[in-house]
Amino acid sequence: MRITKTLLSTSIALLCAAALWWAYDSFQARYLRPFDNQATLFDGSQLRLPPELAGPGPIRVVHFWDPACPCNVGNQQHLGELLEHFAPQGVSFHVVQRPGSHGQLPANLAALKPLAGLPGSEQLPATPAVAIWDRNGDLAYFGPYSEGAVCNSSNSFIEPILKALNEGRRVQASNTLAVGCYCPWAG
Repeated sequence: MRITKTLLSTSIALLCAAALWWAYDSFQARYLRPFDNQATLFDGSQLRLPPELAGPGPIRVVHFWDPACPCNVGNQQHLGELLEHFAPQGVSFHVVQRPGSHGQLPANLAALKPLAGLPGSEQLPATPAVAIWDRNGDLAYFGPYSEGAVCNSSNSFIEPILKALNEGRRVQASNTLAVGCYCPWAG
């Protein structure tokens, strides 16, 4: 009887250990990606606003989004915080989804105005990326939200740029070289 209880307890423990290992391995394979230290050049020289948004107006932020890219998860909360903080200050937020992709933004990003496309966006090197136009309609920034594997307000390039533009200071950073979590835009 004692051997049967020991055998049953051991079998249950091994079964639980196998289930935990399977869950851990599945999580790791699905959600954890190795961080690639390859630098990416974001060149905004070809980007243009569509005619209906071009020219003088509010500061315009355009988020480039690929629903299949796991790197987007790291910046969506941050983008929601940017939207919450800067939209009341008159900053206009837009989104361009990778052509041919399917997906829906989280509820906290529902206020992003979708654009069918953006002239020059077919040349984007990677996503997630952001382009910011100043009040004159000039491209002030194009590149990633931050450098590194994750993005938040403490390592973001975006807050300082939006603050400078809101204060009327000129920003010209349309070409950026950065290392981070990115997915290819084309292909």
